[in-house]
Amino acid sequence: DAGLKIASHFYNKSIKEKGSLQAVITGKILDIEQRKAMVWDIERGQSNAIEPLPWQTDTCIGDWHYNREVYDQKRYKTPQSIIHTLIDVVSKNGNLMLNIPLRGDGTMDELEAKIVEEIGKWMRENGESIYKTRPWKIFGEGPAQQATAALTAQGFNEGKGKSFSVEDVRFVTKGDILFATLMSVPQQGSVLIKSLADNSPHYKQKINKVELVATSAPLQFSRTPEGLKVFFPE
Repeated sequence: DAGLKIASHFYNKSIKEKGSLQAVITGKILDIEQRKAMVWDIERGQSNAIEPLPWQTDTCIGDWHYNREVYDQKRYKTPQSIIHTLIDVVSKNGNLMLNIPLRGDGTMDELEAKIVEEIGKWMRENGESIYKTRPWKIFGEGPAQQATAALTAQGFNEGKGKSFSVEDVRFVTKGDILFATLMSVPQQGSVLIKSLADNSPHYKQKINKVELVATSAPLQFSRTPEGLKVFFPE
């Protein structure tokens, strides 16, 4: 399949339902009142907070049109950077629209195809933490959110902040399940999620179990006043 669908959870019923045509109009540089009538679109960037209304990031893995120089110089975004964007955007009530520029004959080059395949692999394993989820009380924690870049014009803060690390976590919910996505693989065998500490104002319930999304494997954990410490197998 040559298509890539990275969609969130708020307006993907866009064709026909019960005989009525449903559509979404997006607009850039919208004020608060305009966002009530149109979906706010941020070009090559993203919000730095949970937005009360659905919004959208539109970006591209390279240029908007096919550019042979981008291919020759291998300047496409990495699958990891695209997945990071997706996770961050969804945690803030957003949708990611990703452009894959095609060659003149309508096909992807092999570098693009590899990127699409890698994103698809991650989505097959972790899509439960993306589709049909809702923002939590906070979108995340970690040093990256302390160094975010402000939006300019219609967006353009993409890639201007601090790089994600294992200390950076993004949250979403689905029913009574909380998903916490680590933005890097832990190298020390465990990770501490500070927002889920014992007596946390964000999560006052008892934590009964922690599972790895991709495999549903149960993970050992301990909850202390410092945070929720989750242990990973080798």
